[in-house]
Amino acid sequence: MSIERVGGTDDPRLGDYVGLTDAALARGRDRFIAESTVVVRRALDAGLCPRSFLVDERHAALIAELASRVPNAPVFVGASADLESLTGFHLHRGALASFSRPDAASLDAVLDGARRVVVLEDVAEHTNVGAIFRSAAGLGIDAVLLSARCADPLYRRAIRVSMGTVFSQPWARVDWPADAARLRERGFEVHAMELTPDAVPVDRIAARNPERLALVMGTEGAGISEATLQACDGAVVIPMRPGVSSLNVGAAAAVAMWELRAR
Repeated sequence: MSIERVGGTDDPRLGDYVGLTDAALARGRDRFIAESTVVVRRALDAGLCPRSFLVDERHAALIAELASRVPNAPVFVGASADLESLTGFHLHRGALASFSRPDAASLDAVLDGARRVVVLEDVAEHTNVGAIFRSAAGLGIDAVLLSARCADPLYRRAIRVSMGTVFSQPWARVDWPADAARLRERGFEVHAMELTPDAVPVDRIAARNPERLALVMGTEGAGISEATLQACDGAVVIPMRPGVSSLNVGAAAAVAMWELRAR
């Protein structure tokens, strides 16, 4: 059991937590930060490897649990003000943990046995990525595929919004839209969520209940690229009331995932 008191920001063992700016997190590609007691526990339940924990001293029960559950990873403890000074933000949910980043999964591995997948093309906002992962985990999506320019699902904010479901939801980076051909080789229909002249209502696809289906969601604003539209079997839309043309990508993904779930 290793419980250590935080005494300052110059302790090299606390390097993972010092100044958790976007730039600092982007440099730490060998690790990721989990935030909140719920998310930290979900990362541990998923079998991920902790480097250390940083916990507000008011969470005595969590401190004891972590120290006994993962005895080889130090638990650093401090007052709220000291932890805020160290990290650059307020730990309003009590805990942070630094984890070693797991090996990336391959496309073939996450597609094995899958019937429903979601492809995120260049969705750059971490909160949207986190929200989509949370919906995917709850609505029966077997895998999430991300283009090269899509936001990192293991970024702190994405993890927090997903409530830790990024740890259990299979996902992989893909060469997009080239890998649309690999999806088709595995029997997937590939449909883009996009307002095009020939787009069909999403419930029309759902009524057919394809054996395997991939739904492509595009970035806010620009939407689906022309290259992807050319690589897809078609486009789908969510029927909307007049005067409202679209939803936030996270909300649209949730509606479409529910409607297109495997039956």
